[in-house]
Amino acid sequence: MLIGEYLHTLDSKKRLSLPAKFRKEVGKRVVVTRGLDACLFMFPEKTWKSIAEKLEKLPFGQSDTRGMSRFLLAGAVETEVDGAGRILIPDYLKDFADLRSRVVLAGVSDRVEIWNEKTWEEYKRRIEKGADQMAQTLGELGIL
Repeated sequence: MLIGEYLHTLDSKKRLSLPAKFRKEVGKRVVVTRGLDACLFMFPEKTWKSIAEKLEKLPFGQSDTRGMSRFLLAGAVETEVDGAGRILIPDYLKDFADLRSRVVLAGVSDRVEIWNEKTWEEYKRRIEKGADQMAQTLGELGIL
C-alpha cells in the first residue's frame, strides 16, 4: 500500500527521485498522468492496466466518459524507474501540475500523487478543515 507524504526535489532534467518505500511498491515501470485537484497521478503498471481496462468499458456515447478517458489516457506516459530510483516528468505534465523544484509525493493507497509543494499545503489545509464533515459523511455510508 502506498501511504505517506514526502518532500522531494525535481531536478533540472525533470527527474524526480521516488522515496525508497514507494520504489519497493511501484516496481520498475510506472504510468504518470494528469490527476485531479491540480496534481499528477502515478500508478504502478499493474494498477494502471486495471484502470485502463475499466475506462475501455465505459460507453463512449456519453460526453463525460469520453472526457475522462481522454483526460487520463491521452495525458498518460509510461516511464521506467531508473537505477537511482528516479522517474522523468515530461514538460506537459510538469506544466499541468505547476511543478517547480520542490515537489510533494503523497501515497494514496493504489497511487502516488505528485504535487506542487505550495498547492499541496493549501489543499491540505482546506481538507483538514473539512475532515469532521467528511468523517460524518463516510460514517453515514458505513465506511467509518
